[in-house]
Amino acid sequence: VQLQASGGGLVQAGDSLRLSCSASGRYARLFSNNAMGWFRQAPGEGREFVAAVAWRGGDAAYADSVKGRFTISRDNTKNTVSLEMNNLQPEDTAVYYCAAARTSTIATTDRYYNYWGQGTQVTVSS
Repeated sequence: VQLQASGGGLVQAGDSLRLSCSASGRYARLFSNNAMGWFRQAPGEGREFVAAVAWRGGDAAYADSVKGRFTISRDNTKNTVSLEMNNLQPEDTAVYYCAAARTSTIATTDRYYNYWGQGTQVTVSS
């Protein structure tokens, strides 16, 4: 499975962005069986969990730092997962990665994810 993330950009504090991630490849149809997540990595920092959604989309989890501002969703008919980001702040600046987990239930640590997209840059100016 190949994951392609898009939607990043340069915005001002308080603005919104919507990131999308699409799955393709020979086994993309299996995408719907896996939990999906978004992680981010700021310059000089380690990769951190942002949000995850279970395989059917009903259950989701968020990092405390984004709770109430970010919303993760998925469309299994289109093999896509999205991250709606509102009220962006400079501390949200990072490269954002989508990933497919080995499990169908929510996973909040990267060791449970075995497919990763290439990342999309989000920069928030103050």
